[in-house]
Amino acid sequence: MNPAFEFLRQQTRRQFFNGAGLALGGVALGLLGRRANAAPPGGNPLDARVHPPLAGYPHFAPKAKRIIYLHMNGGPSQLDTFDYKPALEKHYDQELPDSIRQGQRITTMTSGQSRFPVAPSMFKFAQHGRSGAWVSELLPWTAKVVDDIAIVRSVHTNAINHDPACTFLMTGSEIPGRPSLGSWLSYGLGSENNDLPAFVVLTPRFSPKVAAQALFTRMWSSGFLPTRHTGVALRAQGDPVLFLDNPAGVDAGTRRAMLDALAGLNQRNHQRHGDPETLTRIAQYEMAFRMQASVPELTDISGETEETLDLYGPGVKEPGTFAASCLLARRLVERNVRVVQINHRGWDQHGTLPEHLRIQCLDTDHACYGLIADLKRRGLLDDTLVIWAGEFGRTVYSQGTLTRTNYGRDHHPRCFTVWLAGGGVRGGLVYGETDDFSYNITRDPVNLHDLNATILHCLGIDHLKFSYRSQGLDMRLTGVEPAKVVTGILA
Repeated sequence: MNPAFEFLRQQTRRQFFNGAGLALGGVALGLLGRRANAAPPGGNPLDARVHPPLAGYPHFAPKAKRIIYLHMNGGPSQLDTFDYKPALEKHYDQELPDSIRQGQRITTMTSGQSRFPVAPSMFKFAQHGRSGAWVSELLPWTAKVVDDIAIVRSVHTNAINHDPACTFLMTGSEIPGRPSLGSWLSYGLGSENNDLPAFVVLTPRFSPKVAAQALFTRMWSSGFLPTRHTGVALRAQGDPVLFLDNPAGVDAGTRRAMLDALAGLNQRNHQRHGDPETLTRIAQYEMAFRMQASVPELTDISGETEETLDLYGPGVKEPGTFAASCLLARRLVERNVRVVQINHRGWDQHGTLPEHLRIQCLDTDHACYGLIADLKRRGLLDDTLVIWAGEFGRTVYSQGTLTRTNYGRDHHPRCFTVWLAGGGVRGGLVYGETDDFSYNITRDPVNLHDLNATILHCLGIDHLKFSYRSQGLDMRLTGVEPAKVVTGILA
């Protein structure tokens, strides 16, 4: 017995006509939409796109066409990188004042400590560029491009632990099941490349000396959006995509014939049951076929000049490194892939911070510089938005034993630093301020919904008009609480 037919058989007359009215309305809207997008006599290139945008998107002329999101998973210490606090030295090993903590929650990892001793950064800071931005000695290469980036010191979040904080950063909600930023952009704006996914995820390796939190696929999941908008993760080592090559004895013509036959069967299945995921399956099989040619060409860097490779640092020729991932990100956006997300792990320094943070910065600093410099010289930075962010910041007080040469820092959601560069963002800017302990925001707070609203704005999307109906609600990346575009960092 077919449950769908049984459901229709048992409907009352009133239910049938009510549902039929809605269904016919949907058909009419679909036909109108198709007619609106119909190709003129000369042909419309949108009709040939595998990843077309939604009708009416973008809402206004975008400054950025694509993004590269550099996620430093674990929570980099703002105190040791971008948020310079020279006055902390006089508070060394003193108790964090109650007037600063203000009874704010802390994690169970430090709540049992008898003391909360203030730990000034042991790293030197200096001013750089025309903007005079203060940058730690740990980031000498990023310091060279401070006039191209906007450093936002006043970002804050709701979550205090990694998994909900990363989920909130990437999806706008601590609750799993929401689409990631990349999936929203794939859904709304599509991609201009027919041979590569609209949303690509890279997860470079990290030093075995540092601790790392697990990564969850919800950070690049499509959530309640159609699954074709889920990020495609390219592997750091070996074949970028498993089982992409044809099996032995199967040539391209045979594979094409098989996929065409399978698409026909799936189309019949969709006509019978109307499941939109069937269309996703057809699209993904087709994309996999196209990627058989596009991915090997994408990952072949033999044509890159030594001058270009030198921009990214010594690790760029080693597959799976952060430097190699940044070069691959440039090659992806050069091919008009809409979203590239790089997840670099190992930034969770609860102890031995001076040693481990130095390792992380050595691993990423040169490549971040190379990415910005390479995009800029190719004219891609003007319409590519680059975001560097962790999920939260670190505490000013030491977790565990404090000495002059060693300390740790716990999670701190109340303030942390993010930087942005490229399409729509004003470079050479330091935005927002924190108190003398980098514990509370004193000027221009930016919550994560504000950050996402700003990213969408740079891509020509009004976040208030960008929604998807799910479970009876109009869902948005920026949620239902007030969110604003941070106009102070826009060009």
